[in-house]
Amino acid sequence: MNGNKEKIISLLTICRKSGRIEMGFDSVKEAILTGKAKTVLVASDISPKTEKEIRFFAGKTSVSVNVLPASIAEIEFGTGRKAGVIGICDEGFARKFIELLQS
Repeated sequence: MNGNKEKIISLLTICRKSGRIEMGFDSVKEAILTGKAKTVLVASDISPKTEKEIRFFAGKTSVSVNVLPASIAEIEFGTGRKAGVIGICDEGFARKFIELLQS
């Protein structure tokens, strides 16, 4: 793993422990539609259909969708839960993820 990917996985772990995260398609979709999700992260290896669907729901509420440089397996290793779609429900965490992904 490169340094940036490690930082992202570490931040995901911290975010999960804080409880400010939704994991899995259905949970994230609900968080988007209720206005809870501030940004959505998707694994690099999710199916195109899943990514298209989550982008559709996120587009309805202007929530950004970002592709992580990590696979579902790498996310599972860092968080302890297998998920390809992750909703970040905290503004501060969302800003930090976007900052890391843009650098």
